[in-house]
This record gives sequence, C-alpha cells and structure tokens, in this order.
Amino acid sequence: MAGKETNNIMDKLVSLSKRRGFIFQSSEIYGGINSCYDYGPLGIEMKKNIKELWWKAMVYERDDIEGVDASILMHPRVWEASGHVEGFTDPLVDCKKCKNRFRSDLLEDTSKCPRCGGELTEPRNFNLMFKTFMGPVEEDAAVVYLRPETAQGIYVNFHNVREAARKKLPFGIAQIGKAFRNEITPGNFTFRTREFEQMEMQFFVHPSEDEKWFDYWMEERLKWYQRLGIRKEKLSFHEHGPDELAHYAKKAFDIQYEFPFGWQEIEGIHNRTDFDLNRHQEYSKKDLRYFDDVKKERFIPYIIETSIGCDRTLLTTLVDAYEEEAERVVLHLVPAVAPIKAAVFPLVKRDGMPEMGHKIADDLRGTYRIFYDEAGSVGRRYRRQDEAGTPFCITIDSDSLQHNDVTVRDRDTMNQVRIGTDQLKSYLAEKLSV
Repeated sequence: MAGKETNNIMDKLVSLSKRRGFIFQSSEIYGGINSCYDYGPLGIEMKKNIKELWWKAMVYERDDIEGVDASILMHPRVWEASGHVEGFTDPLVDCKKCKNRFRSDLLEDTSKCPRCGGELTEPRNFNLMFKTFMGPVEEDAAVVYLRPETAQGIYVNFHNVREAARKKLPFGIAQIGKAFRNEITPGNFTFRTREFEQMEMQFFVHPSEDEKWFDYWMEERLKWYQRLGIRKEKLSFHEHGPDELAHYAKKAFDIQYEFPFGWQEIEGIHNRTDFDLNRHQEYSKKDLRYFDDVKKERFIPYIIETSIGCDRTLLTTLVDAYEEEAERVVLHLVPAVAPIKAAVFPLVKRDGMPEMGHKIADDLRGTYRIFYDEAGSVGRRYRRQDEAGTPFCITIDSDSLQHNDVTVRDRDTMNQVRIGTDQLKSYLAEKLSV
C-alpha cells in the first residue's frame, strides 16, 4: 500500500510539473529519451533562483571563496589521475529473458530478475563516463570524456585561482556546471538522471585543520536548506561507513531528505584529504604544493568538499512544497525560490480593468517575474497560480478604478488585503524579501 501511495504522489508531481511548465520529458514528441528532462518556463526560473541562492551563500556573502567555470571537456589524463577511468564503475547484470539491465549491488536477490523472474548474468563492471572523440578521427588518441563531476576542473585550477585572486589558505573555489553519468538504473523523476547540474565547492585547508573545517561545513550546509524553505524534520545526516567511503575520502556525510520513496542523499560533504592534488601533481608533473610564508612550510592542502545537485535540489523543493488541500493543490515555495513572484488579474475584461492591470504588471516587471492573466474566473486563475507556487496575486476590480488600489491575496493563508497602487512595490519588496 505504501508503495502505491508513494507512486501516486510522485505521479501527481510529474503531472503538475508538465501541466504548469516546470519539467518536460526530453524529446517527448519522439517518445522521449530515458532519464533526460527539459526545464520549461517555470522550471528554468526556479532552477536559476536555486543556483543564485547557492552562489550568493557561497561567494557573495563570503570573502574566502572564489568562483570558476571550467570546461566540460578536459584532458583525458585528468580522469586517469582522478581514478575515474579505472574505478568509476557500477556492477551491471542483464536479464537473459526480458533483457533489462540492473545494478547488482541494489538487488536483494542477484539470482533472478526483479521484473520477470528470469536468470541474470554474472556481474561485470560498467564505466559510468560518457566517451566521445575530439577531432575528425575516431581513434584511441582522440578519446575525451564528458565530465562525470565538476570537482576536477577546480583542482586543476587550484594555483591559477590562488594566484589570480591572491588567496591564502584556508579558501575555497566554487563552481556550477553540467556533469554526465551513464547511469544503469536512473529513476524517480529527476532524482537520478544521466545529465545533471552540480553546485560544488572545494575548500582548501591545512592538513592539521581538516576536522575543524569539516564540522564547520556540515553545520553551514545544513543551515542553507532553511533558505530554500525545506522542513527541518525532513532532513538528516548519514555518515558513510568503512564499506561506503569513496577511495579518496577520509570522512563523508550525506545530507538526506525524506522523499516519498524514502530517505535519499541530496548533498555530500567529504574530507578528500590531499588525494586529488597529489594525484594531479603525480600525473601532470607540476608542483601543486602550497607555500605558507608565515610558517615557512610547503605542503599539499587537504580538501573539504560540498557537492550538491541543482536538479535534485529542485525536485526536493517541489516535493517539500507540494500539498493537497480540500479545494486546491498548492506549492508552498519560499519567495526566493518561487519562479513567479506575483500574478496580476483584472476581475473582468472590460471597464478599463485590463488597461490598469497591464500598467501595474509593466510597472512591476524588471523588479520581479510577473504573470498577467485575464482568462477564466478569478477563482480558477488563483488555483493555477497556487499550483505554480506564486506567493501573491493582485486583483483589479471596479473599486480599483475609483480608489487606485488593488486586492493582494496571499497564497498560503488565502487572506486578502487592500493596498494602494503607490504602496504596492514597497509592500511586495517587504514580503518577497523573506
């Protein structure tokens, strides 16, 4: 029963996402392509808002983190040094009967297919990196990879950023960018996809201070989710045991969220030690040590990593904000995340109300993302904006024309207040700054 309820909730969210223009199936008119998605008019706005909130917290509000935007295509030796060519694999099994493929480490019974009961093949390692060729000839010397993570672009630019920005330890480098993984079993809508956008920050510290900074970033990253409006009781930490730790990690914690399909990772915080810079120093033959001119010592810094997926974060905010009430479905998105900040409705399409509505909408545009709607009953228009997560709806009626004021409706409480048009901007500025 619980499984059916879970599927029902996710099915409803998928339907709402398409209906309101958050997320579409990629190449849908051709039948779609598995685990690839397009962001519609509301989805791209929401994604932009999430990235801006993260960038603001990581870069604009601090003086110890700089940003980069590294190339997706990198020298293939980068991925040899990082261990991805040799070790970035999942155990793959095939069903001999229905031909479906599965990760054997996620199966309870590895002897039979979970879908049809057929016999499974022996597990074999499957590299998750997408491979392509650079140049006109498809040969081994021309092989390049679509990056499976953005972190390596930060490590190879460690000295470039440090010297250009004149930074001293401890300091961090942040990046938002696309990554690609040829997942065997993607699923749960946009939770696990083959193409996704990462928001990663690598914080470089003295080896003796790694524990202090690891604890610091665990606390800081958990607090950030309050700015997204995520319910605190839905978040938890999960520590990686010895059998879960990645080859580069001394310590690792996941921030998990309780989705309808269970507790799942939404962000990873890792103590990567000096593994990455040491490997790149070894493979590139370049000196990547840091010189401390106070202590007069030269060393490879340790790295504390925070890694979060933008697509997964967007899904988390949608799931957390989704609520079915007696007469409506509503997304309780915080104003900073909501794709549309306010909608403007003339009560009817006559008597000068549309003209006044357009004037108010035009006046607010440039400051906020505004939606103008004059189609259908005002109740139906309210419901459409509730599903879109719009915090405020502004209605123009016959009194508006006489008194130069409007009705502003709050999405969450559905309370309405009367505001003069000359006070509307300041009213919204106060409410939307929360």
